[in-house]
Amino acid sequence: MKFEASTLSAKDNYKLLIGSIIPRPIAFVTTQGEDGTVNAAPFSFFTVASSSPPQLVIAVQRTDQGQKDTARNILAKRSYVIHIVSEEIVDAVNETAAPLAYGESELKRTDLTLVDSDAIEVPGIAEAKIRFEMRLTQHVELEGADLLIGEVLRYHVADELVESFRIDAAGLKAVARLAGNDYATIGKTFTIARPTK
Repeated sequence: MKFEASTLSAKDNYKLLIGSIIPRPIAFVTTQGEDGTVNAAPFSFFTVASSSPPQLVIAVQRTDQGQKDTARNILAKRSYVIHIVSEEIVDAVNETAAPLAYGESELKRTDLTLVDSDAIEVPGIAEAKIRFEMRLTQHVELEGADLLIGEVLRYHVADELVESFRIDAAGLKAVARLAGNDYATIGKTFTIARPTK
């Protein structure tokens, strides 16, 4: 089948994209509002942008009401924490996807624990095996989303997961997003050497 993207509704484009581009890593993001309230929410439009300097990118889709709390807080404070979602915390992370009013913390729906960051004011989540303290470096305003590019200021990695700067994927037990209410774990992996010539 062929589809002309410009003739599709936003919902149909969304369904085709999230069903095709799989699996997607999940950025579990904590931010802080002007009143000090900590907001937490998951985003699967997320990837690495560069390694020198280390930068990560998330796209925060807008709603009919405009910017989501995450984008609003990041643009105001210019700092945030991105966590990698593992099997152990995925249920709690899913709870934070609830549409709450601005200034109401999604973390109240979970048993997750806040922990102070080192380089920024925004706290992170203690139960996450990997978290990145971030500083916003660029904001690209798209028609229906805020593209947020940030530099990693500090890595927090569980001791048992890292050796010689290599992450143990099996120990991390990262969870990825599929479409609808579906998620995936790493499952079977295989190795293919890159060409040298």
